[in-house]
Amino acid sequence: MRVDVVVVGAGVQGSSVALRLAQAGRAVAVLERAVPGAEASSAAGGILSPGVEALEPGPFYALCRASLARYPGFAAEVEALSGMSVGLRTLGTLEVALDDEHAKVLAARAEKILRHGLPVEVLDDAAVRRLEPAISPEARGALFFADEGSLDPRSLARAVYVAAARAGARFVTGQVRRIVVEGGRAAGVEHESGRIEAGTVILAAGSWSLQVEGHGLPPGAVRPVRGQIAVLDTRPPLLSRVVFSGHGYVVPRPDGRILCGSTMEEVGFEKAVTAGGLRHVLDVAIGVAPALERAPVVETWSNFRPASPDGEPILGAGTVPGLLYATGHTRNGILLAPVTADALAAAVLGGPPPVDLAPFSPARLRGYSARKP
Repeated sequence: MRVDVVVVGAGVQGSSVALRLAQAGRAVAVLERAVPGAEASSAAGGILSPGVEALEPGPFYALCRASLARYPGFAAEVEALSGMSVGLRTLGTLEVALDDEHAKVLAARAEKILRHGLPVEVLDDAAVRRLEPAISPEARGALFFADEGSLDPRSLARAVYVAAARAGARFVTGQVRRIVVEGGRAAGVEHESGRIEAGTVILAAGSWSLQVEGHGLPPGAVRPVRGQIAVLDTRPPLLSRVVFSGHGYVVPRPDGRILCGSTMEEVGFEKAVTAGGLRHVLDVAIGVAPALERAPVVETWSNFRPASPDGEPILGAGTVPGLLYATGHTRNGILLAPVTADALAAAVLGGPPPVDLAPFSPARLRGYSARKP
């Protein structure tokens, strides 16, 4: 088989990039060993929050904001192409202080954010409970990021896959054996179904990126970090907005389900829901909203974040011509999907990038692979 672009990995990143390239008329093959979008993409919380995830202004914050700005259009486009809802909600996110020490941390962050003219509101405890009456009486105020929100990652993963397939991307199931490099540049992949030749290879294999032979990344560039989530059921819905505390978060769905997350566990590829993990996420949730103590647990799961040493994504070109990266998104893969798709498509098509990708080059990771986000 010969195509213009091979994308290794059919999670939200790979499928979104494939959608943009197929729309541009490129012949795209997306390679996935199992079910498209069934791993980390479907297991995420679905939070869209630059204000909480990017702790201070800088290139990473700008990347997150650029992606958030694309989300309304991206979600509407994917919904129209797939015929599926992705559950986008833009009610804002709250980062709540439940003790005096965390309140001081949030106050310092707010000062820095406001000094740069970026969007945040500082709320006292009464204002917090006007927005979310179920919030703990221990709340010492919060930061409110009014233009942020959440969506359903499982629905997004399915919808982007369907949209990309309908745009012309070809999805191929099976194991990638290696990325082929000939004449000093990527020339395709060896796949269990045979060789697939391509002018460009995009590695979007998430936590499994370093298991692809010929990946060209520094040692330790991407590693799995396990996260566990529990889902509670509240009727009527107890909360409306995503709420962070200093130790985790809760993500309400419109039907009253509330995702409680998440752990950050260095356990390799050990996929399990554990007693300790559940205790952690449930303690976080009950600390945020004490009435959740009475809510039934209706679902649990775990999966792996593709973590880079500094917690920021690996995007664009590396040292091998023709081999590009869309991996290492750590815990912001859902948030960064639209801007990743546009940035990688621009890199392939030769158009202007939506953001400067230099800060996210794999070259930055050489020499400090032991650092944790």
